[in-house]
Amino acid sequence: MAFATSSFWGPVTSTTEWCEQNYVHSSYIAEFYNTISNIPSIVLALVGLVIALSQRFEKRFSILHISNMILSIGSMLFHATLQRLQQQGDETPMVWEMLLYIYILYSPDWHYKSTMPTFLFLYGAVFAVFHSQIRFDIGFKLHYIMLCLLCIPRMYKYYILTQDKPAKRLAKLYVLTLFLGLLCWLGDRLFCNKISRWYFNPQGHALWHSFMAFNSYFANQFLMFCRAQQRGWNPRIAHFMGFFPYVKIQKPKSQ
Repeated sequence: MAFATSSFWGPVTSTTEWCEQNYVHSSYIAEFYNTISNIPSIVLALVGLVIALSQRFEKRFSILHISNMILSIGSMLFHATLQRLQQQGDETPMVWEMLLYIYILYSPDWHYKSTMPTFLFLYGAVFAVFHSQIRFDIGFKLHYIMLCLLCIPRMYKYYILTQDKPAKRLAKLYVLTLFLGLLCWLGDRLFCNKISRWYFNPQGHALWHSFMAFNSYFANQFLMFCRAQQRGWNPRIAHFMGFFPYVKIQKPKSQ
């Protein structure tokens, strides 16, 4: 949206803007609430990383939590600047992260161990080069949705095969936060003209960031639980301070 004060970063060069007035609180931050709302994602990804390392999960999960942090930092830079380069720093990690989810979901049943990571790595590299040279706003969204849809059948299969009720609750929280986040995202995009005339802007895109922070955390913990079951690590859902769910495992002594 239009400027309220002077801009440190200059004219907007990104292909997308959101329903938040620019540079209201600082000349260094274009979309203030959309920027700071990425902080919960970074914190929860750090919590997930500590859990993965302390429980000695496979490196794929440490990389997944780190990728969540990288994505959130890229999103912060994009919303703070609304520049084309920073937009790429937000969108490219989104695709890389989905490729990592596809690997985690499908690799346990993949018979040729080296082909999947090699293909996904090359796919991610080619996309990064292509995306750096060509602007495609709608095309990027459709491509990202396609990658997300590839994950759904596998997530549903894991949910069906999981008998542990607390673990199933994590999956349900994942779906709930995704649904609420999408409502906020769509409301911010579809009704911006009306919202911008309101006395109070609910900051739908910032709420999307907050919901997706918990969405990623719940998804990651559920996948860690399923992987621990596959490895025979006797996983269970514990709660930090009686509230915050996380996966606790007990590996056989031989491991």
